[in-house]
Amino acid sequence: MSKRHLARELVLKTLFEKEFRKLRAEDAKNILKEHLEKKEGKVDNEFAKKILTGIISHQKEIDKVIKKYAPQFPIERMDLVEVTILRIGLYELMFEKEVPPKAAIDEAIELAKTFGSETSGKFINGVLGKFFEKEILNEKKS
Repeated sequence: MSKRHLARELVLKTLFEKEFRKLRAEDAKNILKEHLEKKEGKVDNEFAKKILTGIISHQKEIDKVIKKYAPQFPIERMDLVEVTILRIGLYELMFEKEVPPKAAIDEAIELAKTFGSETSGKFINGVLGKFFEKEILNEKKS
């Protein structure tokens, strides 16, 4: 398992706990710090911190995109694991320019297959793929 994949996994666990327990952003940063200490040397720590803080600071923008590309599934009623994975994938697609879009989508699908339900991978692929096609590919064509 790559250091970045494990970083994404720890961010998923951290954000899930933050939302589930209704914690503050500062609490999430402390939770991630604890996760990183347990996996010392096996994780890209800076990447994990960057993703976590980026998602927290851009969550409203990211959630608007989720609502736009999954309108039949209100976020409040969506599975928390799936919402969290979508936030990670969309953050990378929208703001993390050093990560190739295909890698961001593939990583999100892998997280969904590991932590989500039987259909989570397809759902995540559908939403991220639609966003990629409509927003990123169209941007490159312009």
